[in-house]
Amino acid sequence: MSETRTLADLAAAPIATSAEALVTRVEPKRDEFGRSYATGRRKESVARVWIKPGKGEISINGKKAATYFARPVLRMLITQPFLVADRYNQFDVICTVNGGGLSGQAGAVRHGISRALTYYEPELRGILKVAGFLTRDSRTVERKKYGKAKARRSFQFSKR
Repeated sequence: MSETRTLADLAAAPIATSAEALVTRVEPKRDEFGRSYATGRRKESVARVWIKPGKGEISINGKKAATYFARPVLRMLITQPFLVADRYNQFDVICTVNGGGLSGQAGAVRHGISRALTYYEPELRGILKVAGFLTRDSRTVERKKYGKAKARRSFQFSKR
């Protein structure tokens, strides 16, 4: 049975005055060198990403980002998490990525950077989550079906 309480009992009970008192504090995840690590995935690509405070240098497989991703669209893609979180040119990124093509690799690096940012600064999770950067893009190439030229493309119809 539940015990009955009076209004005086309820008035004497401590009340959390702010929303911050109700929220549990998430601790940053950093290694002994002050870096945060995360894995990003997109299509068949997997990116291992380390971020640390710095000048904004991005190194992918030992190359500069401008060299590795020659297309401006791909370079823009990997810097999006920093722009949304207002942390542009504040972190150095060291990344190894393999598998898939350049577009999938850029998406994997973006996913990894976003996750590493949330591990380094947990307060950024809400901003990056709303922007959709923390969700792994699950779209992959559809498999080829038998009796078809490609996944859905039929062979050319011949009447005679």
